[in-house]
Amino acid sequence: MTSLTAFRSRPARAARRRGSAVTPPWLFAAPALVVYAIVVLYPAVSGVVYAFTDWSGIGADGSFVGLANFATLFGDEQAMGSIGNTLLLTLAIVVVQNGIGLLLALGVNVKLRSRALLRVIFFAPVVVSPVMVAFLWKYIYNPDPSAGLNGLLGLHVDWLGDPSVALWSIAGMVVWQNAGYSMVIFLAGLEGVPRELHEAAMIDGAGTWQRFRYVTWPLLAPALTINLMLSTIGGLKLFDQVFAATNGGPGYATETLSTVLYKQAFVFGKYGYSTAIALVLALFVAAVSLVQIYYTRRREVTA
Repeated sequence: MTSLTAFRSRPARAARRRGSAVTPPWLFAAPALVVYAIVVLYPAVSGVVYAFTDWSGIGADGSFVGLANFATLFGDEQAMGSIGNTLLLTLAIVVVQNGIGLLLALGVNVKLRSRALLRVIFFAPVVVSPVMVAFLWKYIYNPDPSAGLNGLLGLHVDWLGDPSVALWSIAGMVVWQNAGYSMVIFLAGLEGVPRELHEAAMIDGAGTWQRFRYVTWPLLAPALTINLMLSTIGGLKLFDQVFAATNGGPGYATETLSTVLYKQAFVFGKYGYSTAIALVLALFVAAVSLVQIYYTRRREVTA
């Protein structure tokens, strides 16, 4: 019996010896962690430090100025106006983009022979460069009454030159490009809705709207959470389309926090001030995203 026990324990001891000789798993991740620290963490921490200095981007790191950059930011009329523009743009993008994305997803989720082609067509603008989209829509927004959108609708509107219209024109081009992205996410959610639930609701006498309201919509909660988060973050840090289409104009009508950050850094050379703006933007995006995720996750649980 003793010899049998020793024979059985021998493989276990051998396995322990082999396990002790195996390289710890974290060593395999170490090269990636080092690269991440150099490329992401170090610049991020440096940016936080520079936000409290008056560094001009040339020579020494500048002198410590405490909260002066943040005081300048919240006392700057242009910067505060850009925050308002950013919030309005984000609100318009989130509501309209997800609304259109949901309608497109519902439309191409039915049994149509051309639904695969329609999905490709609706998603195609997503893969186009935002700068190219901006130049395309600059042509569409041509103020000439006989060209572009004006010629099509019979209007005479200066879409990008009128301060009361320019911001919403930017929102329109962003929604046009990204609605297909929201559509794909909603489509993934619709694929996960059991067909049996719709059949049971139809047997109970539920109409099309009732089946959507009480069956489909609650089960789309995870897809809605993802779409709301992505569109909110994208709206808050919007830069490419604004810079290429209007450069923040006319006046400051389409200025966003990202364009102000860019101009302060690369036009006026105020790198310390620009990093303070970047820090405020990052904290604001994080705060809004966390609050949004909290409430949408609660909806998933209750749904």
